[in-house]
Amino acid sequence: MSKRDYYEVLGIAKNASEDEIKKAYRKLAIKYHPDKNPDDKSAEDKFKEAAEAYEVLSSPEKKQRYDQFGHAGVGGASGGGYGGGGMNMEDIFSQFGDIFGDGGFFGGRGRSGGGRRVNRGTNLRVKVKLNLQEVANGAEKKLKVPKMVSCNTCSGSGAKGGAYESCRVCNGHGVVTRVTQTILGAMQTQSTCSACHGDGRIIKDKCNTCHGDGVVRGEELITINIPAGVADGMQLSMSGKGNAAVRGGVNGDLIIAIEEEEHPELKRDGANLFYDCYINFIDATLGTSIEVPLVEGKAKIKIDPGTQSGKVLRLKGKGVPEINSYGKGDMLVNINVWTPQTLSSDEKKILEQLRASKNFQPNPNRKEKGFFERMKEYFE
Repeated sequence: MSKRDYYEVLGIAKNASEDEIKKAYRKLAIKYHPDKNPDDKSAEDKFKEAAEAYEVLSSPEKKQRYDQFGHAGVGGASGGGYGGGGMNMEDIFSQFGDIFGDGGFFGGRGRSGGGRRVNRGTNLRVKVKLNLQEVANGAEKKLKVPKMVSCNTCSGSGAKGGAYESCRVCNGHGVVTRVTQTILGAMQTQSTCSACHGDGRIIKDKCNTCHGDGVVRGEELITINIPAGVADGMQLSMSGKGNAAVRGGVNGDLIIAIEEEEHPELKRDGANLFYDCYINFIDATLGTSIEVPLVEGKAKIKIDPGTQSGKVLRLKGKGVPEINSYGKGDMLVNINVWTPQTLSSDEKKILEQLRASKNFQPNPNRKEKGFFERMKEYFE
């Protein structure tokens, strides 16, 4: 099932401001919140869908990739936890809980842990090289990614035996509330607790392996499913596959930068492929059949008698897939008539005889169109 457009999900225009995006998400999140719609699977799905849309559109980097490449730009075309698709309820409440205000609502689920800070791991970036065949067909890549992983000894808690105690300074809230008397009356402010750094908990006995951080250096074998039609410089995103967060927070994302290897014969422009084909003037005069390379295999094409240098032949649908549609580009074969530079004496005599024929004289009344003129007509 294809995903809905994120702008359509939030009911906003593509030029919506950051504040408009936030307001639209908050409205939908309140409407479909699980506490307001208990045991309603449809409402839960819409709640998650809105969170996924907001996760992408609220990030300038992800929004730019989405605007340029659609769901595939944030990995949505291939599923598997890209973008916001892999988010569960805990992810949503921990990442976006503050959007509902510090007071929370519907039983206080707006902010996880009663206002405690949720740690987030940093993002990772890897480069993946693809040849033209992999670009055209899509590819599955398995990469060993060095990263911070959850500590197995303490299960990521940072505490030996999971022993925590509530912070006495903030009473487990992660924030400290102060009331100051002013000439305008009492003013209340909140700040992150300096004793527990917003965790709301204090480790009794630190884990000997991770020294209380809950993460250690390691690596993970990650399978990346790359959709067909990606382009050089494009970036995909896998949610939660970045560095693990300290003491059981939310993992960062893995950013996959695409590098496209140059093909020895074919040139790519978007979904179209170009091939420069060279033939001798005898074949151009008499006509012939030749083979041209494709992404996979070859195709036999007919050269009509009297073909002029610069003629462009089109092989419809022999390009690469368009990433946001079911269509494919074309293969454009540019015919170049090759003029020999060295000739034997016998060859020269034959050509001298042919030169005298009127059929070998250029027609001054016929003006050949230039390459760019022909290409303009093709695209129109």
